[in-house]
Amino acid sequence: MVSMSTKLLLSICLLGLAACDNGKAEPSADITPFPPVERPVSAITSNQYSDEESREGTGEAETVLSVLGVEEGETVADIGAGLGFYMQKLAEAVGPDGQVYAQDIFPDVVQDLSVRASANGFGNVEAILGSPADPGLPENSLDHALMIHMYHEIENPYAFLWHLRSSLKPNGTIAIVDADRITSQHGTPPALLECELKAMKFTQVAQAPLEEGRTYVAVFRATGPRPAPEEIVPCENPPS
Repeated sequence: MVSMSTKLLLSICLLGLAACDNGKAEPSADITPFPPVERPVSAITSNQYSDEESREGTGEAETVLSVLGVEEGETVADIGAGLGFYMQKLAEAVGPDGQVYAQDIFPDVVQDLSVRASANGFGNVEAILGSPADPGLPENSLDHALMIHMYHEIENPYAFLWHLRSSLKPNGTIAIVDADRITSQHGTPPALLECELKAMKFTQVAQAPLEEGRTYVAVFRATGPRPAPEEIVPCENPPS
């Protein structure tokens, strides 16, 4: 039987790939102006999607970076970076003249990301502590933002995407990798993802299957002005 304290802890840890025992997340920013998400939100169960050897074998990261079009000298963010698997891939891809923000909501995880980047000689990486409602990234700085196997854990995607938009350059893109299954089972159906991003004035510009169709990457670009929180029309609640 799960204790009440365990349930409470799990309810607090609702973003990123960081495990709850890796540190305490900052309290959520005020999300009252934003509509609630009308679907289940998955609890965080691990600070990594899979072991790194297995992830290397799938070729997922190479496909994602290719679809997204990451180039040398660009500025990118790995949101919910966990142990830093994508952080390292991105640091190599953008090169010494580029910049990588490795973001997470757990202080201990952010510290570990900084240590790993330094140990591997990645002077182009800065670890960033965000909150469940705001990634906390510099304004107008990003060519690309990546959310890898963590979108279904975001407490309120409308609040989170609203804050993230201000960090994107005018032509910046978001890449989201997730499993093609319902959110209560640690995934996001592609149609639901597109609906939620569309509510925030993002347009899907690319999508590709990963791992034989079990997962996918979808790429979005902001189109039109950022909506005011009270103007956001949430997607209808899908089957859980």
